Amino acid sequence: MTAALPLPIEAASPHVMTTYARLPIALSHGQGCRVWDVNGKSYLDALGGIAVNTLGHNHPRLVPALQEQIGKLIHCSNYYHVPLQETLAAKLVELSGLENVFFCSTGLEANEAALKLARKFGHDKGIERPEIVVYEKAFHGRSIATLSATGNPKVQAGFGPLVEGFIRVPLNDFEALKAATANNPNVVAVFFEAIQGEGGVNSMRDEYLQQARQLCDERDWLLMIDEVQCGMGRTGKWFAHQWSGIKPDVMPLAKGLGSGVPVGAVVAGPKAAHIFAPGNHGTTFGGNPLAMRAGVETIRIMEEDGLLANAARVGDHLRAALTRELASLKGFKEIRGRGLMLGIELTIPCGDLVSRAAEHGLLISVTADTVVRIVPSLILSTAEADEIVAILCPLIKQFLQEKE
Repeated sequence: MTAALPLPIEAASPHVMTTYARLPIALSHGQGCRVWDVNGKSYLDALGGIAVNTLGHNHPRLVPALQEQIGKLIHCSNYYHVPLQETLAAKLVELSGLENVFFCSTGLEANEAALKLARKFGHDKGIERPEIVVYEKAFHGRSIATLSATGNPKVQAGFGPLVEGFIRVPLNDFEALKAATANNPNVVAVFFEAIQGEGGVNSMRDEYLQQARQLCDERDWLLMIDEVQCGMGRTGKWFAHQWSGIKPDVMPLAKGLGSGVPVGAVVAGPKAAHIFAPGNHGTTFGGNPLAMRAGVETIRIMEEDGLLANAARVGDHLRAALTRELASLKGFKEIRGRGLMLGIELTIPCGDLVSRAAEHGLLISVTADTVVRIVPSLILSTAEADEIVAILCPLIKQFLQEKE
């Protein structure tokens, strides 16, 4: 069985830059955790727009709220007060225990703002060339600065010279962090994803987060935790770092915050909340009324429907079922992640599984060459989790047998 082409690929997007290796699929509409292409074929969406569609597709309470907002005001300008910004900011402060928020439109912008906060923090202390600790396998975006903070030589290739001022260390190695920063007065921040997404669904250990928090306190550095992909309830808590019992000084958010409407945010604690002054940073689209309404309604529905508990419960069920089916296979390495952010690592590159799964009506991705990533909407049911297992595991088994 092969995925039907909605139109000849060569003619599909003749004026769109070829920045994506697209599958021969054009989606038409969705409902819950399912989507349909223009030819009427149905898919179970285990990718969720890459951890974006928190509430699934065509949610019966989100859609009318957005329609109402479109009829009122989509965009104004940050020259004026935007009451919905205050509403969403207050909620994010409540959920995080931090102090204030800057709104933008994407995760890249949120991470860029975090990097600017760290540099300004250093300059305000008299450090002329601030340096920020970043991590192997990290992914923070594709702007020149966030690309420089990213730990993937493949995506950096061809875009040098990269921005200076970054110190790279391995994951979960506290001694390496201390050694890399020893006697360096220019360090101003430590910046990492609580769970790496593009890097292969690699989790920072709770103990490491606690050690990093303590070191930042001792050295007067900012602890900046990128929750763009792993935040907004995906792991079963509002933010993945909360499993460790710590608070960051700076927390970039995006992806799931608006359930598909572009929303980015930087949430800051007391040490970082007042670094920016008028003129230091800004945005045209960030914080617009439509995006803010999407964020407010997303969180409201998540709370009303208990989606954090659902992510934890269904995620545990899915992980256990995947482990049961795959653990004995030669070529299977491990399953990583928390809640509904799971990565199945194989011992060989497995990018072919993306198209094979699509042919069988399942949308997934493969990241870091060897890791099948599952990041569905947080409304996923246990029955739908079982359906993911029923489709995906035989494909993985067949794929590994072919490669023996």
